[in-house]
Order: sequence, then structure tokens, then C-alpha cells
Amino acid sequence: MNCNRFVNPVLSMLVLCSFASAQDKPVTDWSQSQISKLPASEKATSLFDGRSLHGWKGQTEKYFSVKDGIIIARNDDSNAPKASTYLVTEKSYRNFRLIFEAKLVTSEMHSGIALWGKNVEKESDPFSYMGHLVMFPSAYGYYDLFRRNSIYKDDDGKAKKAGVQHDWNRMEILAIGNRIQHVINGQAVADWSDPKPELCEAGPIGLQLHSNKVAQELHFRGLVLTENPEDRLITVSK
Repeated sequence: MNCNRFVNPVLSMLVLCSFASAQDKPVTDWSQSQISKLPASEKATSLFDGRSLHGWKGQTEKYFSVKDGIIIARNDDSNAPKASTYLVTEKSYRNFRLIFEAKLVTSEMHSGIALWGKNVEKESDPFSYMGHLVMFPSAYGYYDLFRRNSIYKDDDGKAKKAGVQHDWNRMEILAIGNRIQHVINGQAVADWSDPKPELCEAGPIGLQLHSNKVAQELHFRGLVLTENPEDRLITVSK
């Protein structure tokens, strides 16, 4: 008997369409999808549970919140921070790999990931930061906050070309010893070693909301971290 004669053509079409939709559905948590690429020696930890700011501290009543699996950093005209403020991990990290996505929603001001430093009080905000900063999605490069200022610039424009200004940027930061490497959207864009390794100390990881005078908003998601990683990038595709 040819069973295919009795297959409902409408049902078949629905099954095929459902399969196609599943196949075409984009990966919503890119950071988690990169875990399978990690070296066997590395154990992934999620810094963000997707629902709360558990494990973080900062101006959570004023500037930082969570919605739909995203950490939102936001101010309006009336409460713009006079000094850059940071949502920081409660735990300190020294050698690590961080995989995450970030998006600048409102304003043209850059943001960044702070590392190898500590919280300091500036303009009556106890959650400013002294230490290294990996900047995006403009003014790309590295900064040494409240010490040496700019320490590495995107002079060849590689980071600017790889990044996008008002959409999600997929990034990897590999910080080992005195060396910081940065990947944006599959392209290695920066590799710099600090000539002052004594300034590369364990510290909290911070998400920056830059000082400003206008409304601004940034989104962060993913935030997968490994400690004591192998010295090789895993998200480079080009």
C-alpha cells in the first residue's frame, strides 16, 4: 500500500513550514552558542542570569535595570551622570575571557567594559571606576581611567569598520597577563600589551554608562566568562 496517498497535503505543508522556520530561526543568545567553541580546559560561567542583577552592584535604582533578557543602562536629560558610572560584578577577575553583545540605542556616546581596576567615587557617585576600559561602539580603543587616559587607539580603523553604531555588536575580550585582545563581529580588532603590568590587577568587570548631558541608553546581554583561559580567540571568523 502506498501510504503517501493518504497524507493530508495541508498538514504536510504545515510540517514543512514549521521545519523551515525552526531551521531559519536566528540564535537569540549568541554568547551561549559560543560555549561549544571553548577549549576543554575552560569552564563557562554566566555573569548575567537574564532575569535580575544578581551578582552585580551599582546605581541600580537610578541607571541600570533588566528587561527581556537584557541589561539596560539608561539616563534621561534630568539625571544624566556627571561622571561615568558602572554596573560592576561583585567578584573580581584577573585573567579571563568575556563573550557578550552590546548595543548603543540612544545617543552617540561610547560605552565600554572596565577591567583590572576598582570602584572610585567621582561626582558623589561611588560606582565610577579607575582602571582599564575597552571602548565601543565609537572612540574605539583602550583607556586607562583616571590614570593615563588613552593608552591604545584604533588608528587603522579596524574596530570602527568591524563595529556597528546602533545595532548589536558581538564581542570577545581576552585579558591575560598584561595583554588585552578584542574581537568585534568576528574580526580581531585590537591586541595590546600594557607596558606597566603592575597596573593590571584583579578587579570587578564593569559595564559603562558614560557621563553625558543628554538622554542615552545602552543594552548588554550574554556575558559569558571563563577564568584562566587559553591564549587563543574563539570568535574570530574573518
